[in-house]
Amino acid sequence: MFKLYLDPGHGGNDTGASGHGLLEKEINLDIALRIRDILNNEYQQVEVNMSRTTDTSVSLRQRTNQANAWDADYFLSIHCNAFNGSTRGYEDFIYSGLSNSSSTAQYQNVLHEAIIAVNELTDRGQKKANFHVLRESTMPALLTENGFIDHSGDAAKLADASYRQKVARGHVNGLERAFNLEKSASGTRLYKVIAGSFLERANAEKRVAYLDTHGISSFITEVSISGNTRYRVQAGAYESKSNAENRVAEVKRAGITDAYIIEEGQGDSEVSGYNISGSVILSPEQMDQFVQKINPDAPSLGIYYLNFGTYYGLRGDVAFAQALHETDYFRFTGIVNESQNNFAGIGATGPGQPGANFATAEDGVLAHMQHLYAYASTQALPDNYRLVDPRFDLVQRGSATKWEALNGKWAVPGDQYGQLILGLYQDIINASIDQLEDILAQIKG
Repeated sequence: MFKLYLDPGHGGNDTGASGHGLLEKEINLDIALRIRDILNNEYQQVEVNMSRTTDTSVSLRQRTNQANAWDADYFLSIHCNAFNGSTRGYEDFIYSGLSNSSSTAQYQNVLHEAIIAVNELTDRGQKKANFHVLRESTMPALLTENGFIDHSGDAAKLADASYRQKVARGHVNGLERAFNLEKSASGTRLYKVIAGSFLERANAEKRVAYLDTHGISSFITEVSISGNTRYRVQAGAYESKSNAENRVAEVKRAGITDAYIIEEGQGDSEVSGYNISGSVILSPEQMDQFVQKINPDAPSLGIYYLNFGTYYGLRGDVAFAQALHETDYFRFTGIVNESQNNFAGIGATGPGQPGANFATAEDGVLAHMQHLYAYASTQALPDNYRLVDPRFDLVQRGSATKWEALNGKWAVPGDQYGQLILGLYQDIINASIDQLEDILAQIKG
C-alpha cells in the first residue's frame, strides 16, 4: 500500500499568492483534489490523506505532524508562484539539507520530468529550499510550484479547469513511475461512495467541510448529468463493495442519510442498485414542481405515483422519473401521444404501434405501476384495483427487481435504460435539495 500525504498549500485566511482574479489557495486545492481523484479512481493499493479538502486554515506544523503520525510514504505539497508579473514557469523543491543522490532527489527527478512533459510551462528547474514542510516531514517530500499566478500567460492556463486536470495528471504520472504504482486491472469495478450531489459547488464544499469535522475525508468531482453540471462529494472508492458499504455506514452515522454507492462506468446514473420495490421518498409536490419548471403544461401526476407506489410497495417516485424519460417530460414528442395517457410507453414498439390507451391519467399511472409490479415481484397482484395493464401477463414475473435490470426488457436495446431513469431521479432529488436549502437560507435571512 502506497500512502500519499497530499498538501494543498495555504487555505482559509492564508490566501497565498494572487493575480488576474485567481487565489493560490483555490488553485492549489483544485489541483490536489484532481490528483486524489485520479489516484482513487485509477490505481490500486494507494491511500491518500490530505492536509485540507476545503478552504480551511491549517498550520505548517499541523501538516507535517499529521503526515508523520500517519506514516506516509511521500509528502507532496502543491503550490503556485508569484513574483513581479513578468516571471513565469514551473519549478519544484526538495529540502536543502539533502544530497543529489538521496532517494528524495531521485523521486524529484522522476516527478519533475513527468510534470514538465505535460504542463506546457517554462522549465525553471529542480531546486532546494529550507521550507518547513520539506524539512519537518520524516518521509521524502516534494513541493511543486505550478506556474506564476501573477503572470498573464501562466494565470490564463491555471484558470482553465482542463489545464488543471492536465497538471494533476502530470503529478500522478510522476508518482506512478517513482513508486511503481499499479493501475486497477482492466475490468475491475470500483465502488464509489457519494456523500451528496449538488447543483451549486458551494453546497458541495459545505458538505466536504461537514464531513471533515467528523473525521471523514472527501472531495468534489464534477459530472454532467442531463446536460447540467453536478458537484459530487466523493468519500472513497473501493474495489470491494463491502468496504464501500462500510464507508457508507460511516457517512450515514455522521448524519448524511442520502449517501449511496455508484459503480464506475455506469454513465450518467448517480444512484445504483436501487430496487424497484421500496418506499416512495419524494412528495407529489416535489415531483410535479420539478417537471413543471421544464414543461409548465405538464399534468400533476405526483399524487398518483405516490398512492399507487405505496399500495404496490414500489418506488413510485423513481417510476415518475421513468415516465419523464418515456414522455420527454410529458411533452409526448415520440410515438405515444398525450391522449393515450400511456406514461410508461406500454406496448409502444415503433411507428404504427403507439401502444396502449387508457381512459384517464389515473388509469395510465395505475397501469404503469402494475407493469412494474409484474417485473419486480412474483407475488399475485393485490386486488384492490382492477388490472388495467394489458401486458401484465406477458412479463416474465420477477425478472427485474432493480431498475438497471430493465435494460433490454422495457426498452430494446436499452443498454443504459435503467441508468438514465436513475439519473433523472437524481435530478429531481438535487432540485428538491436546492429548493430546501433556498428556503432555509430565506428563513435564516
